[in-house]
Formats: sequence, structure tokens, C-alpha cells
Amino acid sequence: MEKKRIVVKVGTNVMTNKDNRILGPVLKHLVEQIATLYEEDIMVVLVSSGSAIAGKEVLGDVDIEDASKRRQVFSAVGQPRMMRHYYSIFHDYGMRCAQVLATKRDFSPGIHRENMINCYESLLSEGIIPIANEDDAVSVTMSMFSDNDELASLVAELINADSLIILSDTDGLYTGHPGDDESEKLNKVTVDENVEKYVQESGKGEGEGRGGMESKIKIAKGTAAKNITTYIANGKQHNVILDIVAGKPVGTKFTA
Repeated sequence: MEKKRIVVKVGTNVMTNKDNRILGPVLKHLVEQIATLYEEDIMVVLVSSGSAIAGKEVLGDVDIEDASKRRQVFSAVGQPRMMRHYYSIFHDYGMRCAQVLATKRDFSPGIHRENMINCYESLLSEGIIPIANEDDAVSVTMSMFSDNDELASLVAELINADSLIILSDTDGLYTGHPGDDESEKLNKVTVDENVEKYVQESGKGEGEGRGGMESKIKIAKGTAAKNITTYIANGKQHNVILDIVAGKPVGTKFTA
């Protein structure tokens, strides 16, 4: 029987505290859930942000004025640090993980895409958990993803995933700002529903916790339209991935 495949994307806001420091317990609980699914013959591809923050945590302020060059430096320093975290935690659970860095070019039809498919299929066939991230250190403008949500969607399509789980710092999509008493969480959304209006009408900016929800809706709808059920949920909620897989009404579910 073919094993079920899930892509889980974890954002920087999930794995850091208010001081932008990486939270080890959050990463551990994330891996713990992946290990539980592995025992149930469900393979997970983890799309993880955090390399730039991890690098900045080490380097602090640098003298590089150009923002894109700063990001390259932070990411180049932070990526091996993130993988050291993950390698150690997965090892504690008796599992193996691997790093897969990519640019948008790698998903274009042709030899690059075939190479990516071969990489993922080979890792998954050996029970190794791929950890994907954008190769920020060498990405150029024309080959950059809009964000890691887009990368996660492309990976889900690439490996014919059964579902995509986008972990954010909110419980899902609301009819207004999540902090407003009159706002209600939407448990299920279809791709033809105009839910974008809720983001536009909220009157709140990304700095107040919306965290790019409009972009997440676009990615979630686009992925669901390819018959890959997609969820937006709170990555800091206990057992959120396991609850979603178990069919509990957690987060917001996007379907075709």
C-alpha cells in the first residue's frame, strides 16, 4: 500500500518568541508529531523557515547595508544552524532527515524538475524526512519564491502529496481580525468562495498579527484546486498536525 504523504510548512513566527529567538521546544514538538505520523506510515516533508532569523541570532547587527546581501549572509550562517537543530532532534526520535534547498528554477519543467523529483522520491523511499527551504544564499530575484508558502505548495504538487498544512501563528482564517470578539473562525473554505474580503475588511496590518494571510489564502486555494487538501492552522497549538490528520476541526480547511 502506498504511504500517505503530507507537506508541513512551519513559518518563522511559529518557531520564534517575541524577541525573534528560536524556540527549541517548538521544534521538538514539531518533530515529535512527525515521528508519530511516521509510525503510522505517513511520510512528511517539512518546509521550514527560520534560517535568516537563526543567522541573525548568531551575528547580531552587521555592517552590510544592502538588505538582500544581509539576507544572504544571515541565511548562509543560519541554515546549517537550523539543520543542526533538526538533525539532533530527529536523531533523538530514531529518525533521519535531509536538507533540500531549492530555487524557483528547480521546479520549472525539464531536467531541474526531474532532478528534484528524483531527490524527494529517493529520500522518501528510504524513510528519510526531507527538510526544504529556499536557497536564500544564492537565489536571485527572478528565481525567488514569493515566500515559503509558495515553496511548500510546489513541493506538495511535486511529490503528489495528499495534503498541505501551513502552520502560522493564528488559529486559521477569521471573518475579521482574530483578536476581535465578533470575528468567527472559518472551519472550511472552498476555492470559489470570496474569503479574501475578510482580510481586506479587517483594517489590520501585518504588523498586528495578520502575518501575510492574503498570501496564504492565495496559496491555499491554488493548492486545493490541484486536489491537495490544504490547511492553515496554529503551529504553536499542541498536537495541531496530529489533530488535523485525525480529522478534528482544527484550523481552516481549503478544498476544491
